[in-house]
Amino acid sequence: MSEKLEDEPSISLRQLMANEGIIPSLEDREKRRVVIDRLRMIVVRWVKTVAWKRRLPQHQIDATNATIIAYGSYGLGVYGSESDIDALLIGPFFASMAEDFFIGLRDMLITRREVSEVHCVKDAKVPLIRFKFDGILVDLPYAQLRVLSVPHNVDVLNPFFLRDIDETSWKSLSGVRANKFILQLVPSLELFQSLLRCVKLWAKRRGVYGNLNGFLGGVHMAVLAAFVCGYERNATLSSLLANFFNTFAHWQWPIPVMLLDDTYPATGSPPGLMPIQLPCGPHQFCNSNITRSTFYKIMAEFLRGHNVTKDYLNPNFSWKNLFEPYPYANTYTWFTKIHLSAANQEDLSNWVGWVKSRFRCLLLKIEEVYGFCDPNPTEYVETYAKQPNIVFYWGLQLRTINVSDIESVETNFLKNLNSGSFQGPVGRIHLSVVKASQLPRNSDCASDNRSKKVTRTCWRIRIREDKQQCKNVPVYSKHLPGYVVGYEKIHHREDEGTEV
Repeated sequence: MSEKLEDEPSISLRQLMANEGIIPSLEDREKRRVVIDRLRMIVVRWVKTVAWKRRLPQHQIDATNATIIAYGSYGLGVYGSESDIDALLIGPFFASMAEDFFIGLRDMLITRREVSEVHCVKDAKVPLIRFKFDGILVDLPYAQLRVLSVPHNVDVLNPFFLRDIDETSWKSLSGVRANKFILQLVPSLELFQSLLRCVKLWAKRRGVYGNLNGFLGGVHMAVLAAFVCGYERNATLSSLLANFFNTFAHWQWPIPVMLLDDTYPATGSPPGLMPIQLPCGPHQFCNSNITRSTFYKIMAEFLRGHNVTKDYLNPNFSWKNLFEPYPYANTYTWFTKIHLSAANQEDLSNWVGWVKSRFRCLLLKIEEVYGFCDPNPTEYVETYAKQPNIVFYWGLQLRTINVSDIESVETNFLKNLNSGSFQGPVGRIHLSVVKASQLPRNSDCASDNRSKKVTRTCWRIRIREDKQQCKNVPVYSKHLPGYVVGYEKIHHREDEGTEV
């Protein structure tokens, strides 16, 4: 095929991406660069304060250092104007997570004018502090290395820095290490970034993006895009995108997708229905919540993508068809309606995050009762309701409905929610089954929901300032007797209503 024929589809595809507004402006780039630079200054001051509390010699205080490394979509260069920043704080051996990170650094962040909405997420798989810095949401996990000083340009792939680290630090480092490997492996960074932007937009429009909903997350998409780039070294953007769908529409799952073949010997069966190996270590796979229903939906969309893009060299071809929003209302007759509400917007954000972190359990239960469920990740709002709320509509393949079935699903899910370690005010949740004709017109599941903002899919522990609801408990240093490192906010759960 001629270079001219290849080039024209790529030009039109790039123009479509630009029209969608998913390519950040120079102002967006500069704003995020400033955030990272200022965070690095903050953590250097923090680690030297910690060293002083530990009574280290002055020359060690002067020498010690901590650093910030961006990863995720920002680290890969595929972020948008509204994207958050995933940034890993890497500190030395003497700076602990429980005392120095979650108390000392948190208190330091709270005092800064440019920082707001500081939350600690302590019981997640990767513990982190979440906050807004000049209006940009930042997720900041922590990794502790067995060194006195962490250089700003620390090589997270160097075994020297990874010796004897704890399991939590290893998990926190996995995202950064995966990013580094991917960026080293792809033959063309610009083509990889362009391809990843395309497939992420496709996944969001077709309703197959979001790990907590049982679909593909950002790291899954990055590995799949890098895999295709590695096998087409002289490709154009249009041929890469077509080959992406051709490859995975015909992939023989559960054969794992691996960027580094034969690097690590196989030991047993890979986990999950769609195993995707992280390129940063032996037998490490992307965390996956994919179920039977979501596996079917993903594969159906891969096949549709292949059928759409296989004719991309046709003069009349249009990329718009690939990115058409998924027509939920025209596909399903019945929907599970998940209505979440709370007393105020901040409580709702916390409550929705907690519930979404348990969505896999709900999805599995619905599959058990109804057989198939398509969990539309889009969040809707019932504007006429008195309390702040978020509503989800999950597609069901049913002809008739038994009301008692959804009641049993709700009861089962409530037990699951109440068995966790959520420490914020408990909101309300109500499950029901509605017909497509009952969907509110202003929240039509078939509409183009490009402008709807989605809350972060992770629960968080709230730090409340209300003295009637919280008690300040001083936390003393283990290394400096009588020295208060900060205050823990102890929330009185019994003062809150337990209605759900």
